[in-house]
Amino acid sequence: MSFTWTQHRFAGGALALDVANSVILRFDPERSVDRFADPAQLSAFPVAAQTFSAERALFGELAPVEKNGHVSVLHLRETIDVYFRAHIEDRQTDAMLADLLENIAGTLRGSKPKSLEAATAHSALRLLDTTTIDRLKICGHCGWLFIDRSKNRSRMWCDMAVCGNRTKAKRFYERHRPGGT
Repeated sequence: MSFTWTQHRFAGGALALDVANSVILRFDPERSVDRFADPAQLSAFPVAAQTFSAERALFGELAPVEKNGHVSVLHLRETIDVYFRAHIEDRQTDAMLADLLENIAGTLRGSKPKSLEAATAHSALRLLDTTTIDRLKICGHCGWLFIDRSKNRSRMWCDMAVCGNRTKAKRFYERHRPGGT
């Protein structure tokens, strides 16, 4: 299956969330796809992040992911997803925060400064700021994590052009199909 990193794939609003969102339909085992399972996609991600990430000005040019960095990126990705998803659902624990901080510290100690791992770790640290973490949400359509930067914090989808349209089209279809309500 052909795949290209596009603007929509960076709808999280922070590099750490975009990395966490590299698992498509995370909670649907039959349809879930891990984009980083393909080494070519993981290699292409830093280049795409420099073009599409909301934080691209903060990290600049990223070095390609080294072969030994693959496991580090995946472990950091899962820790980020677990902690921030739990925070949004108001079920995070001190142990989850400790795991996240330990993983970030280990990543920063063991990675090169311009690596995807280091940039992702810095991004995750920035998300812990109270003004940002209180704006984190889970997309009502695809389940991705995103920062709601709307003035009244009413955003429901990671990307209105994709998830919002799909949800609205589904509702429209259900209302207008024969026998629909």
